[in-house]
Amino acid sequence: MENYRIGAENVGRVRPQAGKERVPFTSKIPNAEFAKEFDNSLKQLTKLKFSGHAIGRLTDRGVRLTGDKAMRLENAVDVAEKKGARDSLVLLDELAFVVSVKNRTVVTACDMQGMKEGVFTKIDSTILG
Repeated sequence: MENYRIGAENVGRVRPQAGKERVPFTSKIPNAEFAKEFDNSLKQLTKLKFSGHAIGRLTDRGVRLTGDKAMRLENAVDVAEKKGARDSLVLLDELAFVVSVKNRTVVTACDMQGMKEGVFTKIDSTILG
């Protein structure tokens, strides 16, 4: 068994608990055909990519991403890229998007009602779009 150090402590590799099975991820989008159409319509609005998770969040909450908002989101990602950001929170009106700037991919999206605690992690910048 390999040993690792955290500070002065030796720790071993973390192993899954016995009897715990890995549960495969299943999409919450009930209709894969709808998700595909939704993704295609987003591609027509913007050059950004949307993860399956982001598409699921948008469809679950009935969020409409209009041409104007899509353009503002893309412009915000352009600004983040010029500033050297890697993972950004983009705030547009009542919507929040976490974007991988390098990949130009919207990782997740939510509206104000969907922000339970209002905490976003693993970001290095915030852009008001």
